Amino acid sequence: MATIKDSVHDHIEVAGVAAALLDTEPVQRLRHIKQLGTVQLVYPSANHTRFEHSLGVYHLADRALEHLGIDGVQGERLRAAALLHDVGHGPYSHNIEEVTYRHTGKYHDDVEELLSAGEVGATLREHDLDPERIAGLVAGEGQYGQLVSGELDVDRMDYLVRDAHHTGVPYGTIDHERLIRELTFVDGELVLAEGNVQTAESLLLARALMNPTVYQHHVARISKAMLRRGAERLLDHPDVDPERLRRMDDHDLQVALRSTPETSEVARRLRTRDLYKRAVWAELEAVPEDVVDADFETLRDLEERVAERTELAPEEVVIDVPDRPSMTESTSRVMVSGEMRQLGKQSPLVSALRTAQQQQWRLGVYAPADDTDRVGRAAVAELGLDLDGALVSDVRPGVTATLDEFADAG
Repeated sequence: MATIKDSVHDHIEVAGVAAALLDTEPVQRLRHIKQLGTVQLVYPSANHTRFEHSLGVYHLADRALEHLGIDGVQGERLRAAALLHDVGHGPYSHNIEEVTYRHTGKYHDDVEELLSAGEVGATLREHDLDPERIAGLVAGEGQYGQLVSGELDVDRMDYLVRDAHHTGVPYGTIDHERLIRELTFVDGELVLAEGNVQTAESLLLARALMNPTVYQHHVARISKAMLRRGAERLLDHPDVDPERLRRMDDHDLQVALRSTPETSEVARRLRTRDLYKRAVWAELEAVPEDVVDADFETLRDLEERVAERTELAPEEVVIDVPDRPSMTESTSRVMVSGEMRQLGKQSPLVSALRTAQQQQWRLGVYAPADDTDRVGRAAVAELGLDLDGALVSDVRPGVTATLDEFADAG
């Protein structure tokens, strides 16, 4: 058994199959992948890693298993799945995941191949555990997979508290001890026991507040979009294929970007925090539906058209369209008057948070600082933005103007 001092959960005891897995290469690799990717450019202390988070998820899973009375082989399966749940992450965590998914068809929780091969597969088999079943738990399959990946999972409980601790933003602070104590299974569904509507709301509220403040902060989004653009261009190079990119860590990707002529400028800008600026920052109501739902190729074509209008290189215009607002946590289940109910149908807070989420959504168009004015004008014309709803950032820091002032754009 190993005892590890953790910044969030104090001492974590790692035993059994988890202790054997701890020093395998895929798990140790997570020491070199930042939990929050480019958020460190906003919050300098947000330099915690997927390795720390994986230990935290293992710890909370162990606590939950003890509370739920799950032991034996099933308990060991879940402990292994908790520790291994992030081994499929590529460099900078979620920042370039959509790039690798587009080329490989795999998200970070598609780990069956990783768990079956090499040290991890051998270690699991030595402990009489089937890698395929562990991979299923990582993907949230079955009754017990909900503990690892679901609306009330221990993954979410750890990352909210950990991200709040390392950014210094208090909104993610939740009572994870109570959440774990109140977990129970009803008809095969993981739910919170009677009297815990507010407990479920606290998880939902923490996520809703951390999203605009940390996860979707505009500087984090700009740097993420620039990193994603660099990764896309890197794949045009014969020495880098999607699978190799997916298995890089943060340092590998930095070196690859710096040493490739086509991506060295992106690497320099990210390294020195010389980031693009907002040329457009548009609310959901200002953006045509076909742009909100546009695929990668459509957005790339729009970027090229804006770049052509402004006589910039295509890589100097980045259009960043987030997914439509969603709130999966609202489907969390809680017992009320002896009935299992979805939080979204029980809590009036959910409706207010959905409205706030809609209002916080922004389309971004980014460009070098000296070019934001003309890129903003061209982007409004090419994307067909509603002049009354969109916002264009002035080249002066902190100045934002409605597009009524740019009515002659295009």
